[in-house]
Amino acid sequence: MEARGGRGGRGGVASRGSRVMAAPEEPCGSRAGGEPGREAAGLSGARGRRRARGAAAMFRCGEEIVSGESEEESSGVNLMEFSDEILLHILSYVPCTDLVLNVRRTCRKLATLCLDKSLTHTVLLQKDYKVNKDKVKQLMRDIGKEIYQLNMAGCYWLPSSSIDHITRCKNLVKLNLSGCHLTSLHLSKTLSMLQHLRSLAIDVNPGFDAGQLSSECKATLSRVLELKQTLYTPSYGVVPCCTSLEKLLLYFEILDRSREGFMLSGQLMVGESNVPHYQNLRVFYARLAPGYVNQEVVRLYLAVLSDRTPENLHAFLISAPGSFAETGATKNLLDSMARNVRLDALQLPKAWINGSGLLQHLKFNNPFYFSFSRCTLSGGQLIQRVMNGGKDLKSLTSLNLSGCIHCLAPESLFRKAEDDIDSSILESLVVSCCNLRHLNLSAAHHHSSKNIGNHLCQLLARLKHLLSLALPVCSISDVAANMEKPPMQSNVTPQTLGKKVWIGIQTYSNQKPQSSVFWALMGSLPFLENLEIIGSSFSSAMPRNEPAIRNSLPPCVRAQSVGDSEVAAIGQLTYLQSLTLAQLPNILTGSGLVSIGLQCQHLRTLSLANLGMMGNVVYMSALMDMLKHCKCLRDLRLEQPYFSAGAQFFQALSHCSSLQRLCIVSRSGTLQSDAVMSFMANCLEVIMCHMFMGESLTVCKNLQQSIVRRSEVFRCCSVHLGACGHGFSCALQTERLGV
Repeated sequence: MEARGGRGGRGGVASRGSRVMAAPEEPCGSRAGGEPGREAAGLSGARGRRRARGAAAMFRCGEEIVSGESEEESSGVNLMEFSDEILLHILSYVPCTDLVLNVRRTCRKLATLCLDKSLTHTVLLQKDYKVNKDKVKQLMRDIGKEIYQLNMAGCYWLPSSSIDHITRCKNLVKLNLSGCHLTSLHLSKTLSMLQHLRSLAIDVNPGFDAGQLSSECKATLSRVLELKQTLYTPSYGVVPCCTSLEKLLLYFEILDRSREGFMLSGQLMVGESNVPHYQNLRVFYARLAPGYVNQEVVRLYLAVLSDRTPENLHAFLISAPGSFAETGATKNLLDSMARNVRLDALQLPKAWINGSGLLQHLKFNNPFYFSFSRCTLSGGQLIQRVMNGGKDLKSLTSLNLSGCIHCLAPESLFRKAEDDIDSSILESLVVSCCNLRHLNLSAAHHHSSKNIGNHLCQLLARLKHLLSLALPVCSISDVAANMEKPPMQSNVTPQTLGKKVWIGIQTYSNQKPQSSVFWALMGSLPFLENLEIIGSSFSSAMPRNEPAIRNSLPPCVRAQSVGDSEVAAIGQLTYLQSLTLAQLPNILTGSGLVSIGLQCQHLRTLSLANLGMMGNVVYMSALMDMLKHCKCLRDLRLEQPYFSAGAQFFQALSHCSSLQRLCIVSRSGTLQSDAVMSFMANCLEVIMCHMFMGESLTVCKNLQQSIVRRSEVFRCCSVHLGACGHGFSCALQTERLGV
């Protein structure tokens, strides 16, 4: 969910496979390796991280540590007796602003350690909502010369004058200002002083003028090797000035109409038509929001590539929603790539792949990222053209097959989407790509056959390195196990929006069913951090990149057998951080959610949509019990018709002490204004509250005004009316005064 108030108006609605396999912000980067000394200090792994975080919490309070008897001494533990190496590891979990402005003032030893280069080399202010302009100014004064990497992404509440203080960071190599208020003049002044800068991330907003950039600024840009540029207006931005670019990440967020309602054109101004320099380019990535203007502008960026394809290009990724037709220029570009380059990462719009023989001619070196989202790619084509006939592809770590309804079938000509998959194709994929860390098979019907040992879950259990996984609900249904069960009367009537008639309710014990393939899969993936189980026909009421569909398709028949027991199996994922569950019609009590809350203590992001019968929120009691245990939860999104956000719900939600963002989308839903106000007063970490309910506009406006008037507790950044029917959307930054 977006934290940006002005541009996150829809609350960052999650769609199919959105988190697990959405193209990463830096798709061709890699995670930094472990820091020296961590393993030697005996604090490597999750257990060490938990101990470090607990000890770091002691530093955050800012209490003075003295030599007299203390709580630590009375219990036989004194943090100051730890070695410097262990203390540095503990301090690495404390925000840099706390280290420099608070912790280092506690004692001499910490004063020295808090300024260690390992702690000041990289400063992350991203999503640190308690940072204000004064803290930024003081931070840059104290350690500006020691900072080599600075991330201020999403600090939209800071004034543009705060950017000027970055000029103190003379040794800065990497700078991220995405989402910050930034004018051409402020950018010019800042970059003119950063001669060592090699990586830059900025936004290009209406009014940006490259002609205002000084010669010193352009000299800095000429040395930049990596550029991430988010466009909110048709422009080349600073790309023409970056003559040494090796990595270019472009995000197109241009609206088709201006705020005044005028149609916008994708043609660039004459003064901005300088030719970008791509001769050293190794990575090209473009992500488009919906709209024809974004497509027009990205074609202008690609036009230069079609004339001369860089010889060192090894990653080419374009993420475009909907239809993005291929033109003569793009066809020439792809033909040139097929002749001249060997790729390691590939993602193309579906229209560029469907019906073409492109995959037959492209050459790959050691591929690590493939995305064929929504392509009509059959299993035979996947194995022969992409996997080289099932040869070793141990280098591949990320594979996106979302919406590829025929990717696990030999041929797609006469196959129905609901037919069983060919397990031999999936087995070849698992054997060839044994080091996969990210896999997306959502938005398709992947039905396993009745043959024992060939179930999709059993084959995926071999991928021991998976960190993120997205599956359709029907794919985890165990047909063989269901056939062995004695025939039972249906528990509920078919899912509709009318009045429901309960025939009987089965109580799940949440015990592991015998021979459950999904329980076995969850038990075999000990390091999984992100999981999505989404109905193959699910469509969000407020999607970001797709048109809203009021009447979504009914769930798959096989999904009817997936219920509370399967949800409880997710509780085996000890290190789970992000979970999305959508369109599980057989949820009867939601008891599996309680198991997740109790056992998945690292859970930070939770998204639930259309669970159980649509006319009744059957899991409300279990959800409230679950929330009482989610101490690390930061993002919560609920999409459910007839959801009642009352006093009991917000009281349970108040137990989520780390919660920062809340989004509720509920057609015909209700809320209690007093409960919302009490929740906001108790949870001071909440900076965004988006609610789209069935209340009247009068109720919504009154609630907004009440939140704004609570200025003694909240500092309000922006408040917006909901965009879909009746509802409200408040984007808030909260901070207790005096802190």
